[in-house]
Amino acid sequence: MNSSDTFKGKIEVICGSMFSGKTEELIKRLKKVELNGLKYIVYRPKLDSRNPENKIISHAKSEISASIVSSAKEILKLSKEYSVIGIDEAQFFDRSIVEVCNALANQGVRIIVAGLDMDYEGNPFGPMPYLMACAEEVTKVHAICVETGNPAGYSFRKNESNNLVLIGEKKEYSPLSREAFFKKMAKRKEK
Repeated sequence: MNSSDTFKGKIEVICGSMFSGKTEELIKRLKKVELNGLKYIVYRPKLDSRNPENKIISHAKSEISASIVSSAKEILKLSKEYSVIGIDEAQFFDRSIVEVCNALANQGVRIIVAGLDMDYEGNPFGPMPYLMACAEEVTKVHAICVETGNPAGYSFRKNESNNLVLIGEKKEYSPLSREAFFKKMAKRKEK
């Protein structure tokens, strides 16, 4: 990049609970990139088994082509020709995703990352807080609480599995407001 070029590298993070529209927002931003004729690629972690191998699909049924990677380091190797990179389900990567996103942004690449900001216990999830700290832009989206109708920021796991990662949909998770989430978690602890 010569000194007369405008530096465009940055990290954008889209976060929130399950069913909040994170993937929908990621796809919307990438469709704008496509309309502007910029070269982009989308990645998702191998661990995310809900979608067909070559796509990400939002709950609203929007979809976009995606490549599966086993590790964040693969993204660095595969992304040399792209000016925009989308990453879905970033919470499933290890902390090296932060280094990868920073390295690419420092090379002038626009990175758009979507992921759960909190796990099923309401704690910061994986590398997401670190990505949010490094990002130039953070967008927090909310679902609607199935109990109160208020904005939902928590993903309540309906079963009592203690595994940090449990891939699932509405059968396994409910979006809840803070009030509803902590009431349900308190009841669960009482048992």
